[in-house]
Amino acid sequence: MNTPRHFLTLNDLSSDELLAVLRRASELKQMQRNGIPHASLTGKVMAMIFAKASTRTRVSFEAGMTQLGGSAMFLSSSATQMGRGEPVEDTARVISSMVDIVMIRTFDHQEVETFAANSSVPVINALTDDFHPCQLLADMQTWFEHRGDMRGKTACWLGDGNNMCHSYINAAKLLGFHLRIACPEGYEPSPTVLAAAGDAVTIEPDPKVAVAGAHLLVTDVWASMGQEAEANERINAMSAYQLNRELLDLADDEAIYLHCLPAHRGEEITADLMDDPNSVIWDEAENRLHAQKALVEFLLS
Repeated sequence: MNTPRHFLTLNDLSSDELLAVLRRASELKQMQRNGIPHASLTGKVMAMIFAKASTRTRVSFEAGMTQLGGSAMFLSSSATQMGRGEPVEDTARVISSMVDIVMIRTFDHQEVETFAANSSVPVINALTDDFHPCQLLADMQTWFEHRGDMRGKTACWLGDGNNMCHSYINAAKLLGFHLRIACPEGYEPSPTVLAAAGDAVTIEPDPKVAVAGAHLLVTDVWASMGQEAEANERINAMSAYQLNRELLDLADDEAIYLHCLPAHRGEEITADLMDDPNSVIWDEAENRLHAQKALVEFLLS
């Protein structure tokens, strides 16, 4: 039996593979818009395991599998034996014997790694507390569609050094762009993730310095799921890192900005930027569908 390819972080793809997935994502997007059938995965079944709530992740994977000719089943951890204490290893062996691919959205990254180690089919990390690689596929697809190759460009991350920030660090190394991370003291990304990226990443505490001349600005909520109790503390710490018109004006004249959603308007990003007619955030949201379709195709090929 062949060992399945998993997608737990962006680093599970080579640079060439990542670029190929992004190109295919844009092809699938055009096919979808032009009404061209692309049922490349007829009869394939995806199990979607959710421990964390979701809008975009569930809709994009479920719709995507249908468009590819397959199907997807929603499994909440509370409605399965995992929620009653069955070991992840046992669940992985059973579920993977019945489906073709598994997507997991949960808290602990180790849980996804354990599931993958015991799965006979590909496993996709649809978000953990440490990484969000599927969102990075959509973000990079959005950049490529609007601005071309990312190599040699500068991106700026604003706010918490969270799972999205970690995946941006991985992307910088793989795609050859420089990432400046502007975050308050105490909210830096993982030193281990940072070290692996080498000189592709710079920490710059001053947001105005960090965004100067940048081609891409990115932010995310300041308090993620599970951090609600820290919300006020985090807002106070990160208020200077809000993505707003003042910071955008310091970036490159052709700069675009992204947010993976859901957004807290008036906190990490201003409402006027969210609603700006030139915003590509809504393209970014839609691209979750197309990027993930390309990813699933790749993993099942």
